[in-house]
Amino acid sequence: MPSSPSTRATSTRAALLAAAESLFLADGFDQVSVRAICAAANANPAAVHYHFGSKDRLAVELIEDRLGPLWADPLDRFDPDAFDIRARPDAREPRLDGVAELVGLVLAPFVDIQEDPVGRLHLRLLSRFVLSHPQATWTRPWFQLDRWSRVLSRLVDDLPEADARRRWGLAFQLILTQFGNEPPLSGAAVTALADFVVAGLCAPIRPAAPQENR
Repeated sequence: MPSSPSTRATSTRAALLAAAESLFLADGFDQVSVRAICAAANANPAAVHYHFGSKDRLAVELIEDRLGPLWADPLDRFDPDAFDIRARPDAREPRLDGVAELVGLVLAPFVDIQEDPVGRLHLRLLSRFVLSHPQATWTRPWFQLDRWSRVLSRLVDDLPEADARRRWGLAFQLILTQFGNEPPLSGAAVTALADFVVAGLCAPIRPAAPQENR
């Protein structure tokens, strides 16, 4: 029995993702053309635009598909309310503990996959794509800064979500830069990175500088 159009579309989409992954990892995102992806997937030259809209969109879906599951379950289970002072009266810095745990959840998959050669290539792809495409539109919740900013504003008292978003933006730039390089980070380097990121996310809120009279 011949396959249905929806089945063929799903198969073509998967083939395009697999072909793009191999080419991106081997040659780098910028060096790979849409035509090359379609050819490697044995697909119509217009297949990438039909299924994804653009090479950038294909890259977003590839990264989310390959790396998203590494973070989804632990982050979905993270409860910022568990670090409220009323929930942990014996803890000296329950909110700080919460930010430290959250950062640990972010870094753990990076630490695991950097030891695998293919994992390092995925990290390099993630790092270079995200840093060079700051306006890329992500669909999975934990790839969106708004999700992170809401959680951080609940952990750091009086921190506006706009400020939380800026802090996370800087934090992720640093994390991606560090893990996107060679060689893999040592345990000491990971600890220092985690401490630095936690300190930045929890930094005291500075009052706005007074505007000068013009």
